[in-house]
Amino acid sequence: MSDFYLDPLTRAAAAAERATGTERELIDKIASTPQAFWVASTDPAVAAAAVRDYTERAHTDGTIGVLVLYAVPGRDCGQHSAGGASESAYARWVDAVADAVVGTPWVVLEPDALPMLGDCDGQGDRVGYLQYAAQTLAAAGARVYLDAGHSGWLPAEEAARRIELVGLDHLDGFALNVSNYHTTEDSVAYGEQVSALLGGARYVIDTSRNGNGSNGEWCNPPGRALGERPHLVDDGSRLDAALWIKLPGESDGTCNGGPPAGQWFHENALELARNAEW
Repeated sequence: MSDFYLDPLTRAAAAAERATGTERELIDKIASTPQAFWVASTDPAVAAAAVRDYTERAHTDGTIGVLVLYAVPGRDCGQHSAGGASESAYARWVDAVADAVVGTPWVVLEPDALPMLGDCDGQGDRVGYLQYAAQTLAAAGARVYLDAGHSGWLPAEEAARRIELVGLDHLDGFALNVSNYHTTEDSVAYGEQVSALLGGARYVIDTSRNGNGSNGEWCNPPGRALGERPHLVDDGSRLDAALWIKLPGESDGTCNGGPPAGQWFHENALELARNAEW
């Protein structure tokens, strides 16, 4: 049994139910692997209900649920996943989500928020928002990892500097390679650099689609593969776990033939699974 919660209600699970033969076997690779649950609705009641349902199921299962909070003001700087809560509403949104947490899930906090800090208008007091979210979620029992981009984005020194702006008082560490494709080897090398600059901070890596590494594209790039399955790590490094944070088969956006961000992209899912080494 995995240490992490296998959600039976993913788009991959639904796609596997619809598929037959070899296609079903391939999609089952995704559907049978624990993945994170993204909390992206900016309606506090809707977000809270989803969090309560998911974390309650994971808690009952006795495994670790993984949440991704994705509603920071100015989210994605107007790109494929644009949106987020308004500046005046974010704290209330965080409160609603935190109040709904059951058990002790892991949380990946606001993908791209720190790497995109200052890149566009409408971000408000982004550092303050992240500080508040980390503190509030930690108080609710969550284990919180702040997203810090990937090994091809910020220099390690700059990633560490930005994490320090938020501070590690209420964080359990940082997250790398969320929704990206950089190899585990590259991500660990980078993570260890950032960790050393932060006095040994822990981190997690998204391995969901990094089986063939990166070709430099981030939006539904062709030729990629599923990476290693999620697992806890205790190997002397500062890496806590490999996780599937991005849900493989869900589109990055309307690029390379994909549907809007988050929708099921069947051809891409099949390719990822077919190219996997397992």
